[in-house]
Amino acid sequence: MWKSGTLLLLSVLWASGELQQETELRRLPPPGKLNFGYVPAGVYETLAHYEPGPIGILFHLVHAFLHAMQPNAFPHDLIVKLAKDKFGAIQTEYQKPENIVLTLQAIYYEIGFLICAAVGLLFAILMPVVGLFFCMCRCCDNCGGEMHQRQRKNADCRRGLLGTLLFSTSLVITIGVLCAYAANQNLSSQVKNIRRLVNSNMRDLHTFANDTPMQIDYLISQYATVKNKVNYDLDNIGPLLGGRIHVRLEKEVHPALNQVLNMAGAMRETKEALENVSVSLVVLQEGAGKLHFNLSQVRDSINRTLDDPGCHDEESDATTAQLCHSIRQSLSQLQMSANFTRLPNVNPQLEKMKNVVKTDLSSVVHRGFSSLNDTPHIVIEQTRTVVNSVQNLVDSVGNNISSFSRAFPLQTCLSNFTIFISHAHAKIEDYYPEIDKMDFYRWIGCIALCCMVVLVLAFNYLGLLCGTLGYDKHASPTTRGCISNTGGTLLMAGVGFSFIFSWMLMGVLTTIFLAGGNMEKLLCEPFHTKELFKVVDTPYLINPEWKNFIPGYMYNDSELELTSESLYSTCKQNKGIYSALRLDKVFNISSFLNTTVFTKDVVHQLENFRIDLRAIILLEAEGKQNLLDFSEAGLSEINYADYLDEVNKGVTVVDVLSFAKELESQTDLMPRGPLQTALKGHVATLQRIHRQQIAPMEQAMSALNQSMRFLERTASDLPNKVTDVLEAIEAAQHLISQNATLLINQETRKYSATIIGYFNQYIEWVKTSLALEVAPCKPFSNILDTAQIMTCSFLVDSMNTFWMGLGCSTLFLLPSVILAVKLAKYYRRMDTEDVYDDVETIPMKK
Repeated sequence: MWKSGTLLLLSVLWASGELQQETELRRLPPPGKLNFGYVPAGVYETLAHYEPGPIGILFHLVHAFLHAMQPNAFPHDLIVKLAKDKFGAIQTEYQKPENIVLTLQAIYYEIGFLICAAVGLLFAILMPVVGLFFCMCRCCDNCGGEMHQRQRKNADCRRGLLGTLLFSTSLVITIGVLCAYAANQNLSSQVKNIRRLVNSNMRDLHTFANDTPMQIDYLISQYATVKNKVNYDLDNIGPLLGGRIHVRLEKEVHPALNQVLNMAGAMRETKEALENVSVSLVVLQEGAGKLHFNLSQVRDSINRTLDDPGCHDEESDATTAQLCHSIRQSLSQLQMSANFTRLPNVNPQLEKMKNVVKTDLSSVVHRGFSSLNDTPHIVIEQTRTVVNSVQNLVDSVGNNISSFSRAFPLQTCLSNFTIFISHAHAKIEDYYPEIDKMDFYRWIGCIALCCMVVLVLAFNYLGLLCGTLGYDKHASPTTRGCISNTGGTLLMAGVGFSFIFSWMLMGVLTTIFLAGGNMEKLLCEPFHTKELFKVVDTPYLINPEWKNFIPGYMYNDSELELTSESLYSTCKQNKGIYSALRLDKVFNISSFLNTTVFTKDVVHQLENFRIDLRAIILLEAEGKQNLLDFSEAGLSEINYADYLDEVNKGVTVVDVLSFAKELESQTDLMPRGPLQTALKGHVATLQRIHRQQIAPMEQAMSALNQSMRFLERTASDLPNKVTDVLEAIEAAQHLISQNATLLINQETRKYSATIIGYFNQYIEWVKTSLALEVAPCKPFSNILDTAQIMTCSFLVDSMNTFWMGLGCSTLFLLPSVILAVKLAKYYRRMDTEDVYDDVETIPMKK
């Protein structure tokens, strides 16, 4: 049975149908964690948990009593020794010292049960003997048999006390009977639940058998997720691998290309600056000649105007003469300041720069950028063969998994297992009528035992009722009424039935006590504390050659750590049967997956990636020559100091516009006349000259100043700057062509690790799913829990509650007998009574 079950479980775990048909390639997210979904699983309906309800209070009382009566720990060592000695050896060789020790240990453990059993047996033996002597004694008019009652002063008080005590005792007996009756009914009602629990367990076993192939199929089908993701990454190796290489390279290459691009911009700006210088210089040289001529004419005209008689005649105003003298002295300032004719032109440099900018260096640089950005395409072309090989290997891995799964006879094993379950269920169904019949007989027997005590209780209650209602305190003992006498007679009848039934009750209850109590202490309680599993898992217990029985029997490897406790606990947690039964001993899923899914061929193919980026040209020879031509354009030959000196002098010695305003203000101080009018005409001429000639020349000088300063900055150490740019480009090119191997290998390893990581994720997911989700073995632990519920919760607890309730009632029959005998004397009609001559000494007659 064990080995056939092993074959079934192993087949269930690794047998499945073919892989699902591959669907259209999905667009998967970037490399990351794969989502394999949830393994489909059925719901086990068995709830292996029992809540007794209100009667649970009585169960707890029984457990507390048994613990107080038997506080000793579970005798693990004793039971192990007894099991190893096969129990029979102790009986045949009980005189051996070691067997005597075992006997003493057993007696010590059972001392509580033995004491209680001895009390019960003593009660069962002595009760009929005492009853016999009691009857014989009463026949001789002793032991209360004499129908004569002595008169006492406290007779009413004694009668009331005895009646109260008897009623209280009867109540206690009644409670005990009710507890026994409740336990009896509880057991009968729970027997009806046995069929429901068994059917639920059987349905769970069918669910286990039906869902396991579907779960295995799901595990295998999820290889398609890995396959699709790997194919996606291989098809997109350009953006994924080439893109990462490009990102790493551009951090080193872009700065060098940007420097060249900046130098191209500097070339264009230099050409524009030279053109501005050339144009500005022409404008200034031409404007300087015209301005010199016009200023000379203005000076001459003003001098001729100042020769007017109004400036120096004796009759002229002193102020006018002074103003004329001041104006004449300031005329020397109306002349050119800068000499632009001595400045050389920049035509040679401009011609060279025009030749330089004929080469579009920006386009050359952009071709370098494009060449670098083409890295993903280069990677695609250079890895096409390896990618195809890996994709073929991925397909072959899926075929290997599918072919391996078909090697197990899944349907046959599952069919046999299902037939076995159905056959076992049918066998159990056949026992239900017998169980019901046995439970009915048991119920009848327990009711009969309860009725024995109920009969005594009936006589006690009726006797108390009749005695209390019929008692007349004014009647003498010999004249008591019929009802009172009947009450006393009923009490004595209860005493008689107590002697008749109590010993039989105690004998039966003692037997039930010994059986139920020991089952609770040696089976049910150690099952909850798992001490029972420790006994079963004791090394070399069942077979002297096997350390652990289960793996020794199943796998012929008793050293394997597989115990009944671990098996039960694992199934209790609803984990997979693969981990519960340690089926890795028979079939190691890790080695299978590592050799089947994660093959060395895949790793080897991924290691064959060879990427060469020497085809990437960052800067062509044309661009390099263009940079060299720029450095040799002769910008350093320009005499920037002469240009800046002339520009800084200004166009004229004095600001013509300010001179015109000053002249106008001086003219306003002169008296009106031809002199003032002529001078105002000269002011207008100066203002026109400033507006038409000097202002444009100042703008040209400003442009010339800015251009020359830019050219001076550009020409400053230009050859070294160009050399640095060329060296940066050469370094970046050398990095790509010669030193990029390390960078490429790093990114290739990362990419390969990502591909391999998908296989590893699948392997780990399969392992985890097998251990936790595939073929969860909760039904098997539920079977054991169900057996424990039916044995301990249904049978043992109810049986123990029955003997506790009825046993207490039986023990209280003893005080009931004593009280009933004493109380009956106060209710029964006596044959004689006490008579006194001294009336005053007889309280009753008073």
